[in-house]
Amino acid sequence: MNAARKTEPVIIDVKPQSEIVVAVRGLTKIFKDFWGRPKAKAVDNVDFEVRRGEVFGLLGPNGSGKSTTVKMLLGLLYPTKGHIEVFGHSPRHVATKSRIGYLPEESYLYRYLDSEETLDFFGNLFALPAQERKQRTEQLLDMVGLTQARRRQVGEFSKGMQRRIGLAQALINDPSLVILDEPTSGLDPIGCREVKDLILALARRGKTVILSSHLLADVEDVCDRVVIYYGGKVQAMGTLKELLATPDAIRITTPILPRETLQKVLETIRRDVVEDKIRIDTPTQNLESYFLGVVAKAKQSEAETSGALSGSRVAAYLRGDAEGSQSPANRILERLTLPAAAASPSTPAMVARPEPAVDHRKLEELTQPNEAAAALTVATPPPEPADLEKANEKLSALLGKPK
Repeated sequence: MNAARKTEPVIIDVKPQSEIVVAVRGLTKIFKDFWGRPKAKAVDNVDFEVRRGEVFGLLGPNGSGKSTTVKMLLGLLYPTKGHIEVFGHSPRHVATKSRIGYLPEESYLYRYLDSEETLDFFGNLFALPAQERKQRTEQLLDMVGLTQARRRQVGEFSKGMQRRIGLAQALINDPSLVILDEPTSGLDPIGCREVKDLILALARRGKTVILSSHLLADVEDVCDRVVIYYGGKVQAMGTLKELLATPDAIRITTPILPRETLQKVLETIRRDVVEDKIRIDTPTQNLESYFLGVVAKAKQSEAETSGALSGSRVAAYLRGDAEGSQSPANRILERLTLPAAAASPSTPAMVARPEPAVDHRKLEELTQPNEAAAALTVATPPPEPADLEKANEKLSALLGKPK
């Protein structure tokens, strides 16, 4: 028993992965008019579960029922039919609410409070001791890059800066369940990357994140499973690997090969695949990685900026450790420019997640003449119209390039 008491601070990281945090069964919400007549069925017989340590995405077009579902999970709306459990209790259970952090689609903040006063106010709502409120406020402001704007009234903030302080207030209580509605709305690419890094760090800590977003690239970067709504109903649900896999195509990526070797590979592939179904291209990094690399280089030469700064590493109390190093190597942009040996989280990780990084080798090659291609990708996609003559010309051009 004594040993169990000593491990209480980290017990959250050793519970089984199958623990269900949110359970939704037959959830239905019908909005009615003044006379009590059904006006709109916003959510129609929805079922899903969210497990501990999972990043769960709610996707769908406008008006598909995502925000209504979120409001019912928070106990702000009552379902017409169905059952919801959050941590084994009703969403209206007061003690359960204290374990939830929520960032709404629009940040509703007191415009005449500054950043420090805003976080102190929300910390007071959770009855946090004064010293703990102060420590968490310092860490959160540094994490979201608003340390230099701590004395500015939030009513003066841009939308992106309001999202940053809104995210900080959603985490002031160190929640076990974090619900984020369009968290990257209004943020610049650096802020978007920082929010995604934060989401991954929270999941590694064993916290559960429910993410509602229209930015599918953000969802793809961080979510383990997603549910896709349309017309209030669940149209698809599963892991991203299950939903996005293309079983009838294979991509092979290699370093640059000698011409003779490449010809042998292509000859082998042509034995089993019709030539007009073979596509050859040069792989590229995504625009976000390229942008972050450019900004990181610019930051090394230009230290001044009047906007929000790149945030520091995740706040120490959110990581579950007492170490709060603020060295430059811990800042996200500067960490992205370092070798890939990033420090692992101090608490046991329940789900293995790779640290995001910028492909600087590719970035440097993009500034060199085109003959320095990084890799060659040969893919066999599903049947589609192709011009054999153009494909051969492209192949010949690639094979004819000097080493």
